[in-house]
Amino acid sequence: MKISVRNLEPTKVKLTVTVDPEEFEPYLDEARKEIAKQANIPGFRKGHVPAKLIEQRYGFAGIAGEAVNNAVPELYSKALEEKKIRPMAQPELDVQEVPASSKDETKLKFIATVERRPDINLPKLDGMEIAIAKPEVKDEDVNARLESLRQRFGTLVGVDRPAAKGDFANIDLDAQIDGESVDSQEGVSYELGSGTMLDGLDEALEGLSAGEETTFEGTLEAGEHEGEKAQIKVKVNSVKAEELPELDDEFAQEASEFDTLEELKEDIRKNAADAAKGRQATDARDAFIAKLQEELEIPVPKGVKASMVEEHLKGMTPDPEKATKEQKAEAEEQVEKELRDQMTLDALAEMLDVQVSQADVFNFLASIAQQYGMDPNNFIQAIVRNGQLGSAVQEVGRSKGLLAGMRAVKFTADGEEVDLSAFLGEDDEEADSVEAASAAAAVADELANADAE
Repeated sequence: MKISVRNLEPTKVKLTVTVDPEEFEPYLDEARKEIAKQANIPGFRKGHVPAKLIEQRYGFAGIAGEAVNNAVPELYSKALEEKKIRPMAQPELDVQEVPASSKDETKLKFIATVERRPDINLPKLDGMEIAIAKPEVKDEDVNARLESLRQRFGTLVGVDRPAAKGDFANIDLDAQIDGESVDSQEGVSYELGSGTMLDGLDEALEGLSAGEETTFEGTLEAGEHEGEKAQIKVKVNSVKAEELPELDDEFAQEASEFDTLEELKEDIRKNAADAAKGRQATDARDAFIAKLQEELEIPVPKGVKASMVEEHLKGMTPDPEKATKEQKAEAEEQVEKELRDQMTLDALAEMLDVQVSQADVFNFLASIAQQYGMDPNNFIQAIVRNGQLGSAVQEVGRSKGLLAGMRAVKFTADGEEVDLSAFLGEDDEEADSVEAASAAAAVADELANADAE
């Protein structure tokens, strides 16, 4: 097999593959056998029809077509491996030449155009030192968590005064276009200042008391008239304020298993410290990847980027075609970073010769299934059925490479070495990846989308 490679772009190549007759012949033989299994020729049992008779009956073109369908994907994969090309998308395959008969010396020739991962020359890990911030828990952090817990035990009480930010108003809404009602809702509970409904609603409600109403102009965000301007009539039925419990021992007993407020605060401080250490591990991961990329120019495949940007926009706006310039710019920035990080971790896994076992992949998928409350066996079967096993293998490889790479370097905070073994584990044991959550969500969401389609 002769393979020529032409670089079209830094991340796109064109492979021309020419296959010698002796290498193509096994595929022709296999095609003849497959056709013979289905052939119904008097005097012969299925699967026992001579090859020459099959060729006479069905023609060489039909046999060659079946052989090409099987040969091209396999030979394409071999060509990638031989030339050390790492594809990042499905190829465009174009069969150029096929022998016209069993005696024809024309060689099978096809062209594959594919977006690829660029060559990435990572720095050596030996002696690499990365500075990260020291985790700290401030009194403000403890107070914020305590206040959040306090709000969970708050109650709403009616007040006889104008609505203000933080109050909850029970409202009726009626949207009109050209004097005609196009949408209306009654008895909606809305927190002033939350900004979770129509633009302009907060300003319209502030200062209104129960029984009062007003009209403002707003843009409808859903329904048949989405995106259109409308006159919104809003009436306040009632105003309620949140009443929070006193911060004392009685509250501690009601909100937790502790007897005193001081014990509760100490537990909150401990949990905040644990969370700070987790954030430090995440910071270390980001700093490690940034260090690897520090002096590298990593181009991203244009087609893969465009496809991923489109998917990102679907999560940002109901109609990606109407996405704003800001949304498009944000999606492109996120996708470029995601792609560069993925390619960097793929290159790292190769540099460290990371091996992914079947058990690694199944454990990874089982952990995802558990996170999403799915049966592990059904989830794994669905992954295989939807052709996503390769993506799972790649994610595991990236995760293992990341952990191995982070174990190989030194992290410091204020000049002191940081021990991240609780998050990274040891070389010979499994550990929770600091990016397992995002990887799990990506694979699970992809599966959910596939099932929905």
